[in-house]
Amino acid sequence: MSNLIIILSSVLYLISLFAVGYYAEVRARLKKSIIDNPYIYSLSLAVFCTAWTFFGSVGRATATGIEFLYIYIGPTLLAPLFILVLRKIIRISKTQRITSIADFISTRYGKNISLGIIVTLLCVLGVIPYIALQLKAISSSIEILNNSTSQSNQSFNIFKDTTFYIAMGLASFVILFGTRSIDATEKHEGMVAAIAFESIVKLVAFISAGLFVTYFLFDGFGDIMQKAAADNHLKQLLTFKGGNMYFQTFALMFLSMMAVLFLPRQFHLSVVENVHESQVIKATWLFPLYLFVINIFVIPIAFGGSLIFHNQIINPDTYVLALPMHSGNKLLALLVYIGGFSASSSMIIVETIALGIMISNQIVMPFLLTFKRININLDKNISTILLFNRRASIVAIIFFAYVYDKVIAEKYSLVSIGLISFAAVAQFAPCIIGGIYWKQANKKGAVAGILIGFSIWFYTLIFPSISGPAFDSITHNGLFGISMLRPTSLFGLDGFDVVTHGFFWSMFFNSVAFIGISMITEKETDEFYQAEMFVDVFKYSRQSAEDSIAWKGTAYIPDLKLLLNNFIGKKRTDNLLSNYAKKKNINIESTTKANPALVNFAERILAGAIGSASARIMVKSVVKEEVLSMTEVLKILHESQMMKETNKELRKKSNELQKATDQLQKANEQLKQIDELKDEFLYTVTHELRTPLTSIRALSEIVHDNPDLPEDMKSEYLGAVIKETQRLSYLITQVLNLERYESGRTKLNISNVDIAALIYNTADRVKTLVTEKGIKVEFNIPFKIPLVKGDEDLLNQVFYNLISNAAKHAESIITVSVHSSPDKMLIQVADDGKGIAPEVHELIFDKFFQAKNQTLKKPEGSGLGLAISKRIIEMHNGKIWVESEVNNGAIFNVEIPV
Repeated sequence: MSNLIIILSSVLYLISLFAVGYYAEVRARLKKSIIDNPYIYSLSLAVFCTAWTFFGSVGRATATGIEFLYIYIGPTLLAPLFILVLRKIIRISKTQRITSIADFISTRYGKNISLGIIVTLLCVLGVIPYIALQLKAISSSIEILNNSTSQSNQSFNIFKDTTFYIAMGLASFVILFGTRSIDATEKHEGMVAAIAFESIVKLVAFISAGLFVTYFLFDGFGDIMQKAAADNHLKQLLTFKGGNMYFQTFALMFLSMMAVLFLPRQFHLSVVENVHESQVIKATWLFPLYLFVINIFVIPIAFGGSLIFHNQIINPDTYVLALPMHSGNKLLALLVYIGGFSASSSMIIVETIALGIMISNQIVMPFLLTFKRININLDKNISTILLFNRRASIVAIIFFAYVYDKVIAEKYSLVSIGLISFAAVAQFAPCIIGGIYWKQANKKGAVAGILIGFSIWFYTLIFPSISGPAFDSITHNGLFGISMLRPTSLFGLDGFDVVTHGFFWSMFFNSVAFIGISMITEKETDEFYQAEMFVDVFKYSRQSAEDSIAWKGTAYIPDLKLLLNNFIGKKRTDNLLSNYAKKKNINIESTTKANPALVNFAERILAGAIGSASARIMVKSVVKEEVLSMTEVLKILHESQMMKETNKELRKKSNELQKATDQLQKANEQLKQIDELKDEFLYTVTHELRTPLTSIRALSEIVHDNPDLPEDMKSEYLGAVIKETQRLSYLITQVLNLERYESGRTKLNISNVDIAALIYNTADRVKTLVTEKGIKVEFNIPFKIPLVKGDEDLLNQVFYNLISNAAKHAESIITVSVHSSPDKMLIQVADDGKGIAPEVHELIFDKFFQAKNQTLKKPEGSGLGLAISKRIIEMHNGKIWVESEVNNGAIFNVEIPV
């Protein structure tokens, strides 16, 4: 494949990264963040899968079989603990405005400058080889595509090396999207979006290569495994070896667990770039799923490459790319190259941003502030200096990694370099894990543990790789000729691979030094405060953390303003202080003296730009600080906690008061409604009573005033009087019954009721009315239904009301149905009348068909039948409702517990 195609493909891919990054930045300016998404967050964590995963896992699988999986099983087992461990680290970092893993460790142990410098230098030392690994993968890929040999043993011109230009292109991307602001806590929308995009690209490319090898070069998984079983070497790779392998397995899993948390790039993306803590929840399953999917085809590619390239001198790390090239599928080979390029570039981008921030904040800035004594009142270009330094650091890191790749990395496999870097960052584990869960951990223990751990890491893992007579002598004979001090079998520990051996001794002495020295030495005042804030971060709210700063002295607002102006600009300073004053309900314009909370706020803002240790130096330069005793720190923390508890109690009482107020308002509305209903009820019932009384009076006056009235007319009028009297008596009885039911004074006379018999008897009582109207009554009642416990007389009244109402409204037919189940019985009375509009379904069960709409036409009768029926059914713990539409009949449903 021509070099021009490779270069154009690389350039186009870089352009696509720039496009994704630019799009994300534009969306961010429109307040439509892309990275405020748990899926983007989880995909960004897949930066863990570098060229090591894309190429190196295949190479390791050809040598050790399934051992490569342990590197991914570790993070998978750790993922469920993200909610406990990673969430706590995120909460601490957001509260303290932490910018990097070096800043995290430095801040925990009293914002100590020396500790920050140590961690930064060791990170650079441990990670530059890992960055070189990525460049090595890119250059190896280009060689495979070009069918050329490595330049490691040949003189090469840096300006003719494609890898060099790719490295500089990546540096340009990092500078453009990773160093636009000196505030390291500000989200890098474009960078994170590009990393998530690259995670998809490398996954698609690797899966495509796996499918091609498995199903085009071979006939599926079974075919590859069957052919591998016939090869003695490959057959042995499928068997697990006991003995030392158990500890080596544990070592690999532990190293990968620590790497996924504490590699600078992982810390930056999982902690610094985290938008919401809730994103961690999605990552607990999506991140392991990604690791699982990207490793499905590692074994098929590894074994397929071993079978096809049997006895050929081809680096197994390149099988994923060499197989498509060997088969002549150049388009797939180009896709795989882009996938490998994305795996490498994503790591380089994030790692260099993280290391650039660390170098700037933990080394350069403290150096400038401490030794050059910058006059903040005169130096107006401090932010420009910081940005230049950060960008220069990124270019320098990539350049040194490039040199390391060309000079040293050629001698080692991708996985070997990666594991050495994993072992390096694992040295931070004791002081970080101990620091967030153990209050007694202190700076002296952390420094001792890290320095001792890294010294043994260097001696056991880096020293043996250095060539030279003196180095070779120590490697073979031990330091000072003492065989027990040989770097590859320290203290006589044999039988382990180099990485496991180095990991064991470095972590052992690191942990012993950290724990032992922390236990026999005392913490300083600043450490004591930070220990409380870190270990009990969920106990102290963000607000209490701001207000309970362990600080005493004299500070002036103009000095703090000038300090912030020099670093973050006047406009942003004014906005931040204005929002702070509004939040705290204070007027910072009317006073010149700053309280401790405002001093802490200013220091936290500075920490986001220059790191916690440098921020502490800057604040000290403009304020007069007094030394706090341990007793005063304890008092501040106690008052903070008491304030938090008081605020919590006040919020609780306020919520209770609000709830009580809402209940009173609701009760008041109900009382008003009841009062309105009472007035309407009295109006309606008096109206109903007046109608028969008026008829009785009128008919009686006619008979009284006309003594000569014919007897037949007298008899007719007196009959009408009797009928109206009966109507009046029935109405009064209904009103009294309803009042008795609603007041609860009526007790049910419970017995076993045969619903079927009750319905048939009720139908006989209305037979005359039904016959007069020519209506047919049909029954749909099972032969045998269970008995119901209830008051037979009251239930009889309900069904009489329903069936008689149906008879009044039906056109031709009434259907009475019964449906029973083990726990309830449903009785339905249906008619084919004009129906009832949906908006009236609830209304018809109100007294006199009134309540909310007096304009509705009332039915014939008292208007209390359905209201009484509803109350009776409710007394039986049942319910009654209607189903109907206009011109489509009505179905009244009664449900009673069996």
